[in-house]
Amino acid sequence: MTFVVGEKCIKCKLMDCVEVCPVDCFHEGANMLVIDPGECIDCTLCEPECPIGAIYSEDELPADQEKMLAVNAEYAQKWPVITEKRDPPLDWTAWEAVENKYPEQFSPEPGGPDRD
Repeated sequence: MTFVVGEKCIKCKLMDCVEVCPVDCFHEGANMLVIDPGECIDCTLCEPECPIGAIYSEDELPADQEKMLAVNAEYAQKWPVITEKRDPPLDWTAWEAVENKYPEQFSPEPGGPDRD
């Protein structure tokens, strides 16, 4: 089993979760984070750290977020690992309550400190 970053993270990209991950399974895209399902050890530390509730256990993944399991798996292979929290996007609060952000607001581009 793994944990999954849901579409709530898109354009919010809060990074509280990355610092508690003992195996560095978070990867950073331009406007969201994903979890590498092959690296996640199901430790449960990240889920309560997300201030907007964007992280789900695979076993408790809502039906409307099932598509994000494949997104996490695909982009964890393409994006760089992130291990340190940085500031979120300045406009993240404007996106916090927006629903159905995938695929319209999703960016396939990698993230990183030099790309913000």
